[in-house]
Amino acid sequence: MRKDVALYVLLILPLAYLVIFKYIPMAGNIIAFRRFVPGGSMFGQEWVGLYYIKMFIHDPSFWGVFKNNIILSFLTLIFCFPLPIILALLLNEITSTKFKKFVQTASYLPHFISVVIVSGMILEITSSTGVLNILMKALVGHKILFMQDPSWFRPIYVGSEVWQTTGWGTILYLAALTNIDTSLYEAARIDGANRWKQTIHITLPGILPTVITLLILNIGNLMAVGFEKILLIYNPLNYPTSDVISTYLYRVGLQSSDFSYATAIGLFESIIGFALVFSANYLSRKLTDTSLW
Repeated sequence: MRKDVALYVLLILPLAYLVIFKYIPMAGNIIAFRRFVPGGSMFGQEWVGLYYIKMFIHDPSFWGVFKNNIILSFLTLIFCFPLPIILALLLNEITSTKFKKFVQTASYLPHFISVVIVSGMILEITSSTGVLNILMKALVGHKILFMQDPSWFRPIYVGSEVWQTTGWGTILYLAALTNIDTSLYEAARIDGANRWKQTIHITLPGILPTVITLLILNIGNLMAVGFEKILLIYNPLNYPTSDVISTYLYRVGLQSSDFSYATAIGLFESIIGFALVFSANYLSRKLTDTSLW
């Protein structure tokens, strides 16, 4: 153990971060079951049981925000999860090192742009005087008020997520590709396998554990759809498709100061996320023998 002292020392800061910012705040979830009054006890005044969770389920807004949350989450998963795998496979086939680095750099860059700046870009591009409407005016003769029309919110949000996350998501897959034994490709070429067959029978099985692990983690985050970006670009006119549990929670908790109700909503969201990741892990273990635990 003494020879690993340096490694244990390196663990101190990450563990302190987890304890201070992740585990200790979990004690605050108790006000989901107690009536919290600002200025009173930080753990609430009296027990109310599941009152706030039942209140949320019977809230007229519940099914609207829940449906929007599920749809946006699944659209994001469907489009944003496979694209990094495809891009990584394509980059792996490129022989020109300079072109490969250029594509990697160009696709990574959007990840480093602040959500605030990305949101501002979305609002500017989709505004009535933005680039999209200039093109629309030239092509079809009229403009579209994208952010005032609820039907456009989902394509705009998912499109921006694809642009911002695809390049960054390839990093792990490219790293996984480097771990595949090159002798397998040589043996496949000797047997007459073309690039497509090598990809199907060697490359994809080689990165499958990484794919499964990231899929489980993505499923676990399904309910935590990009809150910051939605909050910055949504408005009351597109609430029918843009209002999700997190933004509803924000309005209840911070704008209406109903902290117990907001905590109950957040706890409800976390329980669903835990159930999803647990189910995905169980199915993965049964079907592919790959799991997180």
